[in-house]
Amino acid sequence: MFPLTVVFAEGSTALALGSSAALILGGVLALFVVAIIAAWLALRHIPNQQVGVVEKLWSRKGSVPEGRIIALDGEAGYQADLLRGGLHFGLWRWQYRVHKVALVTIPQGQIGYVYARDGDPLPPSQTLARVAPCNYFQDARAFLGETADTERPSAGQRGRQRGVLREGVYAINPALFVVITEDAVYHLHHLLDHRESQAVTSWHQKLKEAGGFRPLIVGVPVTAADPIHPDKSMSVDSIGIVTIHDGPSLPVGEIIAPAVGTDPADANYHNNYQDPEAFLRAGGLRGRQYAPITDGTYFLNRWFATVELIPKTVVPIGHVGVVVSYYGRAGRDVSGDAFRHGERVSEGERGVWERPLGPGKYPFNTYAGQVIHVPTTNFVLHWITGKTEAHRFDESLRSIDLVTRDAYEPMLPLSVVVHIDYQRAPSVIQRFGDVKKLITQTLDPMLSAYFRDIAHKKTMLELLHERDAIQMEARAELRNKFREFDIECVDVLIGKPQTEEAGGKIETLLEQLRLRQLSIEQLETYERQRAAAEKLRTLNEAQAQAAVQAQLTNAKAQVNIAESQGEADLARARKQAEQAVVSADADLARAKRQAEQKVLTAEAESKKQVLEGKGEGQKVMQIGVAEATVLLRKAAAFGDPRLYALSVVVDKLSHSAQPLVPERVFMAGANDGKSPNGMLGMLMDLLVAEKSGFRLADGDGPSGLKEFSDRMTKEALDSLANGPAK
Repeated sequence: MFPLTVVFAEGSTALALGSSAALILGGVLALFVVAIIAAWLALRHIPNQQVGVVEKLWSRKGSVPEGRIIALDGEAGYQADLLRGGLHFGLWRWQYRVHKVALVTIPQGQIGYVYARDGDPLPPSQTLARVAPCNYFQDARAFLGETADTERPSAGQRGRQRGVLREGVYAINPALFVVITEDAVYHLHHLLDHRESQAVTSWHQKLKEAGGFRPLIVGVPVTAADPIHPDKSMSVDSIGIVTIHDGPSLPVGEIIAPAVGTDPADANYHNNYQDPEAFLRAGGLRGRQYAPITDGTYFLNRWFATVELIPKTVVPIGHVGVVVSYYGRAGRDVSGDAFRHGERVSEGERGVWERPLGPGKYPFNTYAGQVIHVPTTNFVLHWITGKTEAHRFDESLRSIDLVTRDAYEPMLPLSVVVHIDYQRAPSVIQRFGDVKKLITQTLDPMLSAYFRDIAHKKTMLELLHERDAIQMEARAELRNKFREFDIECVDVLIGKPQTEEAGGKIETLLEQLRLRQLSIEQLETYERQRAAAEKLRTLNEAQAQAAVQAQLTNAKAQVNIAESQGEADLARARKQAEQAVVSADADLARAKRQAEQKVLTAEAESKKQVLEGKGEGQKVMQIGVAEATVLLRKAAAFGDPRLYALSVVVDKLSHSAQPLVPERVFMAGANDGKSPNGMLGMLMDLLVAEKSGFRLADGDGPSGLKEFSDRMTKEALDSLANGPAK
């Protein structure tokens, strides 16, 4: 706003200037208000995450043409063009109404379905609208057929569309299209009437229940019945059987649509029904399709095609699968004119295929045919009441009731080993339908009649005793009969005939046979025991004779041993005598040698002693002279020999064990120191002294101190008196 200034001046000039400024300011304000109002009336803003649907309220061109709801040439009504994010001019509010709606968003990994409210009407034979080139429904004018080149060359059709939207964000006009996703339905809420809204809600619900907003994953494991053990189930990866809901109908008499557009090099290759237009261009028909889809992920329009997941066909090892096809052209019979049990045709034709399927997995469309499993390994059939094998072909078979020639009525248990050549399996199926019918309708009555005929010609005992021969005969006969049905009889095994009630006639007959056989065996046993007794007697005699013969032999051996021992003793005595003579001669020689040695030794010893005596005398003389010389020198050193003698006595006393002054004194004998009784008195004195506690010297030393002193003094004096030895 501009400020308003008023100036009061004298005179008319100032008043005039103030009036002019006020007028200018008012005009500016009026223009500003008019501009704001005009902008509000003509300017529209659309956020970038939205689009604007333009609804024209009136137009000089009138309303939309009859049969249309979207205006293409500026008529009144919902316009084909959208307003994208930003500012838009010229949309007067009294003429245009703008509806702001969100962009269409398809989440990752999902599918969006489109319903067109305008376009060419669908013909009665068409279910879904064809795909029009309209930039994935973002170009409404192109969808409705307005192009620059020619008028409406390939206009879209109203209704549910064959084309789908993959993940992404789309600017789609909700006045023309209703987009259905898993989480939302994009449309103008006020535009749909009640019935149309209910239809859209129903479509959304059904698509959600069928998983139509998600891609189809084929190959996931599904549960299927075990072809060998029907009472068990197993997990097998799946295939998809497709049913198309649009396109031309099947011809009369056909139950399944042929495969079209399956070659990737073909321009009409529909890539497993993901391109509906290519499928229809290739000549695809509505209905259940012959060609299944196999493992993978597929984005299918579930309005156009629905898929049923079924398990793959498994042919186990040891079996072949004979195909009975319900689809295909009429084929030429390859079984020959002589075979009158049906036609066998080539692969792809209607009938029993001449080439069976080997072991493996097959994406076989079970709506277009049937795969019958035929065992190619040996299998056993039991005609035994209450017994059946795992294949259950023999679950309805029972033991064969017989009547023998002697009016016994046994039940015969029977086992037959059968083999079917894999190349003849189609012929077996062509003739009988399946293996179980072959067994119940042909083999069972044939074998029952055959063994009843045999039993009528045999007694019960013959039937029991000749079982091996009957079995060999039956094996040869049944092999010839089985070849007529393109199967092979490997072996026939006959069991023990028996009656249904316990303790019947057969058991009585068998018991009698047991008793008879037991009697025969006892007679045989007794005969053998008698023969054994005879053999035992003969053995005992032989053993006794052998024992006596052994004693005689031992006696003769002992005589021979005695004679041998005498001769040995005589030889030993002679040898000992010879050895004694030799020993005596040796002893005599040894004695002579010893005598001579003793004489020589005595002479040597005598000479030795003489020589040693001479040597010892000289040695003693030399030692004595030396000792005497030393003693004389010691005595001379003392000056007086008595002094030397006294020093020797003192030295001896100092080293004596007897104390110098005795602890006890024992006096005995006369005053002169001699015993009055002589030697006897001296002995008595010594005995009394010893008993009184006086210790005498041990060994051969002195008997007392006095004797020791006298002897030492005497020896010293004698040494001095005699002088040195010469």
